[in-house]
Amino acid sequence: MIEIPTKETPAGVHDAEVDHIFGLSGPLSATIAGYRPRNSQTEMAKAIASAIAGQSTLLAEAGTGTGKTYAYLAPALLWGGKVIVSTGTKNLQDQLFLRDIPTIKKVLKAPVSVALLKGRSNYLCHYHLERTLQNGRLSSREDVGYLRDISRFIKTTNSGDKAELSRVPENASVWNLVTSTKDTCMGSECQYYQDCFVMKARKEAQQADVVVVNHHLFFADVALKDTGIAELLPSANTVIFDEAHQLPETATLFFGDTISTSQVLELCRDTLAEGLSHARDGAEWAKLVAPVERAARDLRLAFPQDIVRLSIDQIAPSSPFFEALEALKSSMSDLIGVLEKQAERAETIEQCRARAIMLSDQIDAWNAEPSGKEKQGDYVLWVEAFSVSLQLHRTPLSIAPIFNKQREGVPRAWIFTSATMAVKNDFAHFVSQMGLWNEPAHTWPSPFDYQNQGFLYVPNGMPDPNSRDYTEAVVDAALPVIAAAGGRTFLLCTTLKAVKFCAEKLKDEFEKRGLAFPLFVQGDAGRTELLDRFRASGNGVLIGSQSFWEGVDVRGDALSLVIIDKLPFSPPDDPVLAARIAAMEKKGLNGFVHHQLPEAIINLKQGAGRLIRDETDRGVLMICDPRLISKPYGKRIWQSLPGFARTRIEADVVSFFERIRNETINEER
Repeated sequence: MIEIPTKETPAGVHDAEVDHIFGLSGPLSATIAGYRPRNSQTEMAKAIASAIAGQSTLLAEAGTGTGKTYAYLAPALLWGGKVIVSTGTKNLQDQLFLRDIPTIKKVLKAPVSVALLKGRSNYLCHYHLERTLQNGRLSSREDVGYLRDISRFIKTTNSGDKAELSRVPENASVWNLVTSTKDTCMGSECQYYQDCFVMKARKEAQQADVVVVNHHLFFADVALKDTGIAELLPSANTVIFDEAHQLPETATLFFGDTISTSQVLELCRDTLAEGLSHARDGAEWAKLVAPVERAARDLRLAFPQDIVRLSIDQIAPSSPFFEALEALKSSMSDLIGVLEKQAERAETIEQCRARAIMLSDQIDAWNAEPSGKEKQGDYVLWVEAFSVSLQLHRTPLSIAPIFNKQREGVPRAWIFTSATMAVKNDFAHFVSQMGLWNEPAHTWPSPFDYQNQGFLYVPNGMPDPNSRDYTEAVVDAALPVIAAAGGRTFLLCTTLKAVKFCAEKLKDEFEKRGLAFPLFVQGDAGRTELLDRFRASGNGVLIGSQSFWEGVDVRGDALSLVIIDKLPFSPPDDPVLAARIAAMEKKGLNGFVHHQLPEAIINLKQGAGRLIRDETDRGVLMICDPRLISKPYGKRIWQSLPGFARTRIEADVVSFFERIRNETINEER
């Protein structure tokens, strides 16, 4: 049996056991190849064990290389009772479930059961797969092949998790046809309910001691009650958020409301199909859905630009947007009227009716006057247009009160951990975003010797980052350093436009200069495939934007240079950011100092963290942005980064790489 700590358990009661577990003669040293005791890891594990024992909250920042995963897993598996571990991404979720937890469980001989729980769109749906096989609505020959793979896979899989079927890309459109959403799930009425993979995963999670989820799933549940965590949370003794720096953004996404014209068009498609199948004589179905489809498309066409992000106050009152919104509300009402009359003729028509009502209510509520305790200033209304769809967003300005409400009730331990939550050991920004005031927070430094393992290089003579020729200057400054490093480079950009420009210019320059460095560009393949190819090449140059700034681990010689084009400040015209800054300035705070700057520093720390991944890694972090030196806030930024030796001289960097190359040659002799 696992000992479940109570309020009466004295803090520090497990310190001696933690010292033993992580010590030189402990089980980790004895069984894990290459394991070395680290003081920061041991101290972090003690703090987490103490928080678990006292059912209290802890903010734990651990520098790269501390070994934070083992530092929280060991106490959680031994003394955490029922534990929920939430990670930043599904990739990290799989890594924890398939590798890290089994390792610690085996080493510590911990008698715990473990379950993996993902959102329903990750699990195959028997009902939707059968429906797709029958009606064959597939847009490409490729999808036909994928569907064949999926129909074979469902006969052999125990979990139904699409991550197990790597032959079918995660973003293949066929997955939308063979998985369910909250709107399209038949629930207990489904003929396959007993075999349902989603229900099976939730049942296993109910019974497990440790459940691995991700932040999207956790907050989707808090907001939508549609993930199975609602039943898990009341019985949990310990909740651990890894990659906790991502929480404010993820929680904001789910504590707000988003309605998309794609949802409306999907409803129209399904209504037409189900109406013709089960109630052909009940209505002129094509004529019924046509005005709804037209209004949804007109809503998107109200903005001629390709990509738009505007707050409702920035949309001109004369814009066709408002007329299209009213037309959509009116046509949805007509659609619901017919579905009400025909719903009893088939369960699937009843389902369309329920979806139509829910969507209509969301559209009505989007720009309705606030009711009850809610005030107009508590949220921002904005629209986001993509190439073929438009989203209506209603986003809270602060998630702190909503999140704190979720933490009330049953006492339990809440652990928030990341390599990047603080700005120069100051947690104020993260604390104010999450509402974790007066909770203990601690930083454990990285064990790496950054001073000797790398350089921070800020090139001289760079133009203003807003100038037209800035990205060209970045490539010009980067080329000699990439050549000196022998490729082995990440070029991290703050925009996709910069990624495209850098890729084209580097390709030309490599050809001109006879540099045989393979180029890997975000968008050419999936992230995992690009990284695998980059590692295998040994001298590649990878160009990416935000998705490569964090959660990427390339150890050893394959990565020796990380170039960052600009300080990652959020665009000031972002409607949510603009509204937050306005709200802060009403309270007498400075939006740049108290929000934009700490956000940029935390983001930059993530990008910088790609370079040195273990004690033997060496390399250069090149930040091209001259504001790091020229602006008063620049010092605050570089003081928050790892303690690299610093230089502005290109020759220092070139000789550093020459020294590494010579040492490597000597070692090989």
